[in-house]
Amino acid sequence: MLGRTQATSYADKARLTAKPGANPPSVILVEPQLGENIGTAARAMMNCGLVDLRLIDPKEDWLSEKALAACSGADDILRNARRFVTTEEAVADLETVYATTARRREMVKTVMTARAAATDIRARTTAGQRIGLLFGRERIGLTNHELGLANTIIEVPLNPAHSSLNLAQAVLIVGYEWFQAGYDGPDAVTSYNNSTPVTKELLQELFDHFEKELILCGFLRNDEKRPSMIVNLRNLLQRAELTVQEVRTLHGIIKELRYGRREDRPQRQPGYKIDKV
Repeated sequence: MLGRTQATSYADKARLTAKPGANPPSVILVEPQLGENIGTAARAMMNCGLVDLRLIDPKEDWLSEKALAACSGADDILRNARRFVTTEEAVADLETVYATTARRREMVKTVMTARAAATDIRARTTAGQRIGLLFGRERIGLTNHELGLANTIIEVPLNPAHSSLNLAQAVLIVGYEWFQAGYDGPDAVTSYNNSTPVTKELLQELFDHFEKELILCGFLRNDEKRPSMIVNLRNLLQRAELTVQEVRTLHGIIKELRYGRREDRPQRQPGYKIDKV
């Protein structure tokens, strides 16, 4: 049986974890209208490990009470945000810029999904490139001139009948795909909370206890079918991936079904280490 320290260590290792990675892309917002929108975009950035926020001619103060409240703890991103007058100034130090838009404007450009762009961005940042993610105005998006400054267009495949996203949603989707592109952990883990996975020894004790009571109650009365039925039941319990606490509970259930609340019920069934589970 694992001790408390071992159990805690196991749980820590089992958590889904991811690291944002080095040299994350800059997020560039063109003429954002409301402080709240800048704040929620900063919140989405922090969710995804993006830290460099560039604002082109924002229409409201990005450090207003509303903006800071909307950022939900991403204050540092807002406080370190830089203001630019033009898009050209905002992207001047970058090597590659990806522009998000739902309309291609008949331009000859590479168009990627957010997922494909995330993989491409990871490769470029690993090679040392500085990358920018360009997001347009809330109401009209980016102009053709601004799209012309970008190397690649990012489109998010959504319901064609309603593909409009607000500013924070767009930042979150692109940022999420970038973050996930650098994730190398498991896609799923089992959380055992305060318990631990059961050992084969304890599981075997449960099998033996269960089998004995099924024989005594007459369920396994057919000698010819008994072996295959036992194997099936054992496979069922194996698939359940039981914890130590769940095995304790099942021992108690089996015992209760056998003896109920009778005064003469035994404290422990001979041959089974129920009190040690």
